[in-house]
Amino acid sequence: MGSIRQAAVAGQFYPDNAAELSATVKRYLAAAEMTTGGVPKAIIAPHAGYVYSGAVAATAYARISPAAGQIKRVVLLGPSHRVPLRGLALSSAEAYATPLGNIPLDRDTEHHLLELPQVQIFDDAHQHEHSLEVHLPFLQIILGDFTLVPIVVGEASPDEVADALEAVWGGPETLIVISSDLSHFENYETARGMDDATRHAIENLDPAGIGRHDACGRTPVGGILTMARRRGLEVSTVDLRNSGDTAGSKDRVVGYGSWVFVNHALRPGDEFAEKTRALLADHGGTLLHLAGASIRYGLERGRPPVVDLNQSAPELRENGASFVTLKRDGKLRGCIGSSVANQPLVKDVSEHAYAAAFKDPRFPPLTNAEIPGLSLSVSVLSTPSPMSFSDEGQLLSMLRPRIDGLIIADGGRRALFLPAVWESLTEPHAFLSQLKIKAGLSAGHWSGNFKAWRFVAIEASTDQLADPHAIWTQGD
Repeated sequence: MGSIRQAAVAGQFYPDNAAELSATVKRYLAAAEMTTGGVPKAIIAPHAGYVYSGAVAATAYARISPAAGQIKRVVLLGPSHRVPLRGLALSSAEAYATPLGNIPLDRDTEHHLLELPQVQIFDDAHQHEHSLEVHLPFLQIILGDFTLVPIVVGEASPDEVADALEAVWGGPETLIVISSDLSHFENYETARGMDDATRHAIENLDPAGIGRHDACGRTPVGGILTMARRRGLEVSTVDLRNSGDTAGSKDRVVGYGSWVFVNHALRPGDEFAEKTRALLADHGGTLLHLAGASIRYGLERGRPPVVDLNQSAPELRENGASFVTLKRDGKLRGCIGSSVANQPLVKDVSEHAYAAAFKDPRFPPLTNAEIPGLSLSVSVLSTPSPMSFSDEGQLLSMLRPRIDGLIIADGGRRALFLPAVWESLTEPHAFLSQLKIKAGLSAGHWSGNFKAWRFVAIEASTDQLADPHAIWTQGD
């Protein structure tokens, strides 16, 4: 075997005796309260000394135990504490060592990651870094044999981290572990407030809600939150404490939390979502180009173009339902669409792009002067699924924030919110109340005739409108 990255903090952050280390980890796991809810695809757990954060980390790790025979690869991301780093750093070592033995690195996966511009091999970032190492004994005790992809994360965007995770996402054989502590060296009450705000941001899949001083692993955490939104994962807070709760005084504490991300079995819309993500990965740029060109065409000709279906990919000629949303300087400038798939998707997108620009009754027709700062998004919708509920409380409990779009109807009034509306209305009650108002009902309205349908929508977006002369049209 080639070089081995030796344990750097054994005897400091955790016991350096194998028997003592094994007993310590097993004690933490035995004390962790187990709940149902599915095996996590990813977890966030802390990386301090075990006496401070071991019990908190165990509450997340205990939840992967049911999949011990299934998980064969762990992708482990943690922040760089000691070495300045731009992007993501891999190790050239063949294995990582702990007192419990060596863990082989997955060189094929690392080779695949190196195709990304933000990823490099940088051994200095790994040599003394504890944010990855302290997780390994938990993984060794629970999983036994597995391969490891250790990634030290420096300055990077959530999307850069998410793109790396996308490349190694895999299936149930792959576990994603994100390493992060929370607030550092605040007094007990201040830390609790800061950590609770971080909890709220994580539960709402909001990377921007986590400040630089809120979590040392805010960058890898931002990456998994971005992936959770892309993939429709649900996140749950498992534990939230600080060193004043576990060991030490309450004068200057460090915060710790654990979270699990679960990809449940297929539910209404999930299969559509996976299929549509693949469609947009192949053809999202085409649909955005088409929508932008339709708007440019309307500005030049004063009428919508006619799409030549013969110039479109077969997948785009199938019937589809879409919405096109325009924003200018971050504010809504038009949104038109349909939840019914009654015409080819390319035709649907082209017509709704033109209508969003020139026919939305809430806005005047778009002008050339408004093109700078204009962005657009195309959302492809699943078939709406009727929801069965006995009262408003039950309906609210069924909603999946950031996943579900919603249509409501009552007394001849009807309204629709795309899933993107969860960006500004993060709580189900506020989401439903504002949708009622949009329908012309009161926020507190309820009746026995109230109906609701949910759907999923997969979105592609751009801030560049296409050249009108490149549009696919038949005739002039």
